[in-house]
Amino acid sequence: VTIETVEHCMSALRGLGIDNVLLKLHGPELPCGDGSALPFVDAIRAAGIAEQDAPRRMFKLMETVSVEEGDASIAAIPADSPGGMRLMYDLDYGANATRIPHQAWSFDPARDDYVAEVAPARTFSLKEEAEALWQAGLCRHLTPRDVLVIGDEGPIQNEYRFPDEPVRHKMLDAIGDLALVGTIVECQVVANRSGHGLNRQLGMKLLRIVQRERQSRKLIEGRAMDARAIGRLMPHRFPMLLVDRVLELEPGRRAIGVKNVTINEPFFQGHYPGTPIMPGVLIVEALAQMGGLLLSQTLEHTGKVAVLLSLDKVKLRKAVTPGDQLVLEVETMRATSRSAAVKARALVGEKVAAEAEIRFMMVDQDFQ
Repeated sequence: VTIETVEHCMSALRGLGIDNVLLKLHGPELPCGDGSALPFVDAIRAAGIAEQDAPRRMFKLMETVSVEEGDASIAAIPADSPGGMRLMYDLDYGANATRIPHQAWSFDPARDDYVAEVAPARTFSLKEEAEALWQAGLCRHLTPRDVLVIGDEGPIQNEYRFPDEPVRHKMLDAIGDLALVGTIVECQVVANRSGHGLNRQLGMKLLRIVQRERQSRKLIEGRAMDARAIGRLMPHRFPMLLVDRVLELEPGRRAIGVKNVTINEPFFQGHYPGTPIMPGVLIVEALAQMGGLLLSQTLEHTGKVAVLLSLDKVKLRKAVTPGDQLVLEVETMRATSRSAAVKARALVGEKVAAEAEIRFMMVDQDFQ
């Protein structure tokens, strides 16, 4: 499922400090409103905002991340920013500077008023850009009264809400695009001529860093299920028990576990002498065991064990060698009282070693 034009709504949510919300949408995109985030701010406030007891999810950036394309760039820099992400935006339209002069603006969520200073800033385009869209049959429902269309004399059939409204809207967009990271990143963002494409590329880089750090923390601290608990649920025993620890487990939904691959694994004696590589079928077996652990935690599967039924879309993408740590991720695709299927992948670091869709038959447990 793909949802378009989410940046203004995401910007409003981040600007209001909301990080836990359920949005229901009928259609492929969010409504445009007046081209600003203000309609979303008003709707959110009308729905009501409640403070929760759970701690806010924050992430302190410790390395510089940047994206460049031609003259445009955007970078996230480590900074002491306990209020969240500080932003600086430099807007330079070059040859069109007579219509949109050079503008620069900064926003600090701990100091500035998002609702008054950022949310009202509207989408804008040059007259030629708007005409090209209309001639192509796009955005015909929008007129210069709906968005800022800027000609030689300034906005056509409209007027600025701020003298520097264009750069404020660029700031609004950047806040919304980077909110898709899913957590508040403490850092300083510096943008020059960046648009949605570059913003989202930076967001993806930040998301990977956040996921990597959280995964590392789970590997160190996580213990949703230890070896003894695994042994009580699984019929497998050495040398065929291939899950050492479960880090996360959401019954009926998803689970993450670990297999530590050491040189002492018995299969390395013959696969292959001098070039030890973990057999691909055993990587898939480890994923199947992880899937079985996930399925065993649902109420309807109490007292049952998952038996491998079939494998689909199996891909072995990377050799696994002694010293590697296999991170096993499984997600439920469907489940009934008699059968189930999971989507699974095994990673070494950030690289996928194997992936598969695995089907199981649920049979009565009969082991001690």
